Amino acid sequence: MIRILLRAFGLVGLFASSSALAQARPEDTEVWNPKPMLVAPAAVVGEAPSGAIVLFDGKSLEQWVSSQDKSPAAWTVANGAVTVDKAKGNIETKRAFQDYQLHLEWLIPADIDGSGQGRGNSGVFLASTGPRDAGYEVQILDSFENQTYVNGQAASVYKQHPPLANASRKPGEWQTYDIVWRAPRFNAAGGLASPATVTVLHNGVLVQDNAVLAGETVYIGKPSYKPHGPAPIKLQAHGDPSRPISFRNIWVRELSPRP
Repeated sequence: MIRILLRAFGLVGLFASSSALAQARPEDTEVWNPKPMLVAPAAVVGEAPSGAIVLFDGKSLEQWVSSQDKSPAAWTVANGAVTVDKAKGNIETKRAFQDYQLHLEWLIPADIDGSGQGRGNSGVFLASTGPRDAGYEVQILDSFENQTYVNGQAASVYKQHPPLANASRKPGEWQTYDIVWRAPRFNAAGGLASPATVTVLHNGVLVQDNAVLAGETVYIGKPSYKPHGPAPIKLQAHGDPSRPISFRNIWVRELSPRP
């Protein structure tokens, strides 16, 4: 009779869940192992934490080579920064990377000239798959009061994803990118198993939120994938006529693959 009354008032499930809750313990949902690795943060925001690989320390380009022929990188290093030498072409890291967290800082000259895509144009290629502009590009450009197509402005995944916000500082001020890159995976037959994704913070503002890439960056046409493994990080020497930009404080933390 009691159970019939409880069922009539819809209370059987309530009593059952209350009984189960009484038997559960907080400890049942506590996870103690494996413990996350210890990473000591930098004393200064933006500088490399423990375990990071410093790619540019303001003094030397020893971690970089020419993308064209793998000769030593020959951009200009002075006053703690490296400035693009457009005549020398793109540079890329000696090491290849797969999944990682990247920090870099870049400066559009205060006396920048030009307009649209011809104003401080450069880019960071998150996996350089060829000697020229092959790979996956996050755009660098003066987008402070400088109009262009939105999937080509600063912090866009070039020709794929416009940024969620325009967080650009004015020319003459240093800007930051903090990027989490998850490389694409390919199966044994060379087919795409999982696409690349990227998260970008521009000057501390979220501008790409785990964006899924349709393939490598192309200037004309639709992006597509071709099989590749770990690849270098590349900085672009764009051929536009505006004054060259500079970089400083570049470091990378390699990440384990997602489970």
